[in-house]
Amino acid sequence: MRCLIWGAGAIGGTMGAYLARAGHDVTLVDVVDEHIAAVRQHGLHITGPIADFTQTMPAYTPAQLTGVWDTIVLATKAQHTEAATQALRPHLAPTGCVVSAQNGLNEITIARLVGADRTVGAFVNFGADYLEPGVILYGGRGAVVIGEIDGQVTPRVTAIHAAWRHFDDRAIITPNIWGFLWGKQAYGAMLFTTALTNESIADALAMPAYRAVYIALAREILAVASARGVTPLGFDGFDPSAYLPGAPANAPDQSLDALVAHNRRSAKTHSGIWRDLAVRKRRTEVDAQLGIVVTLGAEAGVPTPLTARLVELIHDIENGTRTQSLDTLAALAAVLT
Repeated sequence: MRCLIWGAGAIGGTMGAYLARAGHDVTLVDVVDEHIAAVRQHGLHITGPIADFTQTMPAYTPAQLTGVWDTIVLATKAQHTEAATQALRPHLAPTGCVVSAQNGLNEITIARLVGADRTVGAFVNFGADYLEPGVILYGGRGAVVIGEIDGQVTPRVTAIHAAWRHFDDRAIITPNIWGFLWGKQAYGAMLFTTALTNESIADALAMPAYRAVYIALAREILAVASARGVTPLGFDGFDPSAYLPGAPANAPDQSLDALVAHNRRSAKTHSGIWRDLAVRKRRTEVDAQLGIVVTLGAEAGVPTPLTARLVELIHDIENGTRTQSLDTLAALAAVLT
């Protein structure tokens, strides 16, 4: 496969390095000059418990890039989707497609800009972190899924899937990519909640005092998905059916226990959200990931007070008016009372 990966950070860089190592024709694009310079000079180094290798491949900033591709994998932060899609459009072949390997419901934005027929959905849940220019930690395997946004199984999706199996041999094709994306929205809200503190993902999810918050968040977001006619799907321990009306009383705790177990197996102990706030001191994807849920919920007549409050608290941390602490988590839990 010949592909352009737009966004060579934790997700795009990890996938790109594996695909290039397997013999695919991969070109990287990223806006961080020093990261591109390091990759061009030394190659991209993937480290962690799963693999340790350095892979050379072409790497450019957007201003340096020339050429056209049939397959462009968009792997930027969700809040950069619109700008990145506009920037990559001159490099997308007329019959090519953009694959969103991101968090959130970014396929909606991509389809608006390049057309639904040139938009392919994807869901990735593996653990990776950008450590420094030219170095990425691949900390834990997770679901890798691809699918057309209209549910068809097409030759292009079949070809991309065959290539992506060189990254993870468990990668699958789905006719319900929106089910995975909305499932990740619910789990992603849990991850944003853990990032209100300095606890690890597993430790935060395991705390009995705050489990009601995680459960209520999942139910709120899945209610919006249901209103939009989406059947959410599970992955890596997250079972959306455990939070739906009529589920057994112990089902949510069992799902949370499975998520705790999954995250304890990963060398990536904290979310990328936590890392944005605590380490990189930059704004998170909260508006693009959860703000859109509040908007879609309002359109569907589904109230989302807990999600809206979570967005506010993340903004407070970004703006320096709150710290990452159990007190901030308690401020979210107060919505339930």
